[in-house]
Amino acid sequence: MQYTTDKKVLTFLIFTLIFFMYQKTDAQAPKTTGKNTPMTTATNSAAPEINFTVSMSKPWTHLLEVEMRLKSPATTSTTEIQMPVWTPGSYLIREYARHVQDFVARDAANGKNLTWQKTNKNTWQIAANGARELIVTYRVYANELTVRTNELNSDHAFFNNAALLMNPKGFLNAPSTLRVNPYGNWKIATGLPRVEGQTNVFRAENFDVLYDSPFEVGNFKEISFDVEGKPHRIVFEGEGNYDMPKTSRDIKKIVEEARKIFGELPYKDYLFIVNLRGGGGLEHLNSTALQFNRLAFTTRYTDFLTLVAHEFFHAWNVKRIRPDALGPFDYNNENYTRLLWVAEGGTAYYENVLVRRAGLISDKEFLDGRAAAFQALQNRPGRFETSVEEASFDAWIKYYRPDENAVNNQISYYDKGEIVNFLLDLEIRRNSNGAKSLDDVMRYLYTDFYKKGRNYTPEDYQKISETMAGKSLNDFFAKYVRGREEIDYNSILNSFGLQLTTGGSAAEKAYLGANLAQQGERLVVSNIPAGTPAYEQGLNANDQIVAMNGLRIAPTDSVKDFTTQLEMKKPGDKIRLTFFRFDELREMQFTLGGRAPQNYKIVALDNPSKQQKRLYQSYFGAELK
Repeated sequence: MQYTTDKKVLTFLIFTLIFFMYQKTDAQAPKTTGKNTPMTTATNSAAPEINFTVSMSKPWTHLLEVEMRLKSPATTSTTEIQMPVWTPGSYLIREYARHVQDFVARDAANGKNLTWQKTNKNTWQIAANGARELIVTYRVYANELTVRTNELNSDHAFFNNAALLMNPKGFLNAPSTLRVNPYGNWKIATGLPRVEGQTNVFRAENFDVLYDSPFEVGNFKEISFDVEGKPHRIVFEGEGNYDMPKTSRDIKKIVEEARKIFGELPYKDYLFIVNLRGGGGLEHLNSTALQFNRLAFTTRYTDFLTLVAHEFFHAWNVKRIRPDALGPFDYNNENYTRLLWVAEGGTAYYENVLVRRAGLISDKEFLDGRAAAFQALQNRPGRFETSVEEASFDAWIKYYRPDENAVNNQISYYDKGEIVNFLLDLEIRRNSNGAKSLDDVMRYLYTDFYKKGRNYTPEDYQKISETMAGKSLNDFFAKYVRGREEIDYNSILNSFGLQLTTGGSAAEKAYLGANLAQQGERLVVSNIPAGTPAYEQGLNANDQIVAMNGLRIAPTDSVKDFTTQLEMKKPGDKIRLTFFRFDELREMQFTLGGRAPQNYKIVALDNPSKQQKRLYQSYFGAELK
């Protein structure tokens, strides 16, 4: 009996020991955040010392040379390093690892090469064999100038660190330094702070900051200004017809207007990088990368200012006021959110607000821009197929990959998002009797979410908007945000003494409905909106039209010539088109439709009430005329 009891006790003790051993092992296993790579383990909690060096010894080869040093506090058997597959602000998997070549890993202690293998498209696994410090070198082909990629040539280097620098798996929160060895006497511009006492060495507190800090290296021109005692630097790479002092003064006005909304600037300094080729911009925590046509500053200067205002406003909206899924980032996979209509569409709205408040465009120009946006949306059949929330969620597969049918089944979360945020601002102002606005929503998100370390959800955005409006806005959000209903513009504009008119002649004119483009000497159908005569009767995108009714379309100005011939027809007329489809010459007859030309304008009501005038005054700071 005693023996049996002792046996039971012994068995109990053994199972108890096994249980606690399991619990200890489980506690030391990698923890995951649910969306990112595994967090640091208990036995490997100390991050390695990480130092990068980027060189450009032969810029004409377009190869940026990267050295990455990893010094671990403990010996390791294997080390994994990864390359991001996308960059925040540009919601498409870019597969940056495809540009990597000449990958080598060495033991820093003895210089011997270490074996490695790729375990997936963007992960390199290195057999460290107990080495305390690893040296990884590789080169990246850089011959694509966009705000999200890299370019190196005999003129300059521009690089986006997410497209250039790898990270040790599991240590995205680790700090690092980055030394840049410029070619010749090239200068360096970046938002990263310099390491004191070291030449061309910069530091990042974590990889989110490192990947959020592009570099421009070259013989750029620069100018600076201060706001709130904080320096703002503008660098121009390339020659152009810009007026540097005027541009600096105007950008300063934009910065000051943004500061008025939030009450402060959320950074120590700010950098505007302007490459005078291409077009577009990408936002960063304390910098932005911009591209603009070098000779367009005299003809499209307002476009440049709104581009600047857009990316600068992102310093708050997106970089600090973060939608649910956008930070901390998973650099290996898509980061889905339904809020890009706020992050991007809301910023597109404020780009025009800032430029108007800065006095750089008139109230009429502002309203003309909104009317043009309304008209562009109304010309897209896709507005009945996709809501702004759906467009936000599907950005990863649709926005950056439009095809000829996109006009029929998609809308842009930028374009409709801008419209919806404009109308939401008016709704808040109307319902609060002018006491609150979308500015208050942005301020609330900044103070009660960003400053408290929280991301916001679609429900949060609606709730905060309703708080400012002082009433439920569920009907607005159900129809125009989550839904696809036709927007009733005048039901909102009228409260401000304004109305949307379509203008134009009441008489219908003949139309075919295909959107055309000239490619060299060819007239090509680019897309065909649903419901048009061209769509219903069988014209296809990419058809090359060569003749109408047996008469050749002039190759030098084919779109104009085709339009001129069409204007001579009447609704109901039949035309015979000769065109190439898949290199086969074809001929088809089409019956032309009829529609009245439209010219959207936002104008003042004839006899606005005192309340309408007062709301207009509260929005524009000027009298309704």
